[in-house]
Amino acid sequence: MGPITASAIVATVGDAREFKNGRQLAAWLGLVPKQSSSGGKQTLLGISKRGDTYLHTLMIHGARAVIRFAEKKAEPESWMRKLMARRNKNVAAVASANKNARIVWALLAKDRIFRPDYVPSAKAVGA
Repeated sequence: MGPITASAIVATVGDAREFKNGRQLAAWLGLVPKQSSSGGKQTLLGISKRGDTYLHTLMIHGARAVIRFAEKKAEPESWMRKLMARRNKNVAAVASANKNARIVWALLAKDRIFRPDYVPSAKAVGA
């Protein structure tokens, strides 16, 4: 995520604590499938062009850049390469943008700094 996307998210979202969790932020951006639930059965529909169009576009284009890099240089066992083996590039781009939105929420809501080498503790994971 670059400086343009990061500054646009901070300026548009404001206080990330207003969202209950990262999925709500991702849904507000239009990066999660539409849910239709009835009788305890959940049905996930497709991704539409809902949400903030500008941020949605920035997040998807950033994810497409990651995909271009992952095709050539990422390790075969990386999350992105495994996802691209199962799904097409557009689905992988939305999934990556969704993941990034959830990470952004966690960083903003909990006042943390991004560390690429971060490993959650056993206490946080629930073990």
